[in-house]
Amino acid sequence: MLRGNTIGLRARHADDIPVLLAELYDDVVNSSRAESRPWRPITPGSKDPRLVVDDTEQGHVPFSVVELDGGTLVGTATLWGIDSHHRSAHIGLGLRPSFRGKGYGTDVVAVLCYYGFVVRGLQRLQIETLADNTAMLRSAERNGFVREGVLRSSAWVLGEFMDEVLLGLLVQDWKGDPRS
Repeated sequence: MLRGNTIGLRARHADDIPVLLAELYDDVVNSSRAESRPWRPITPGSKDPRLVVDDTEQGHVPFSVVELDGGTLVGTATLWGIDSHHRSAHIGLGLRPSFRGKGYGTDVVAVLCYYGFVVRGLQRLQIETLADNTAMLRSAERNGFVREGVLRSSAWVLGEFMDEVLLGLLVQDWKGDPRS
């Protein structure tokens, strides 16, 4: 397990799936804002890659996020679009509703940076988020991410186009190990 100050990132367990399905993916508004595709229901027991991990897929590393104190499932975290030639990847996360607003997002981003830069040897990490997602913007910026641009009207979300913010962090600008 990768450890931050308050959370750990571990492999997805079978008993995580019904919780994530009910609290993240069956929530039409949350899922529509988090995904780059239209919401559609996920059939229980399906092999949907958002739930069931394919350990052979090298460009996508999904984690379950758990509290260090007690092991309660907090949400999901992902390093995706891993490009080993350019040594870059994208960060994504989703927290269960009852765990939002408690600082877990900042810790998750810090641990994903550690995984990307130290464990994977990447040069650049990137985050794309809706312009009104202040929690993700704050989590990214607290970890040293810089706003690099706005993608105007680039996301179709529940009947309207929304702006997305593009943030990047280079290894040489990274503040370091989240456990220090």
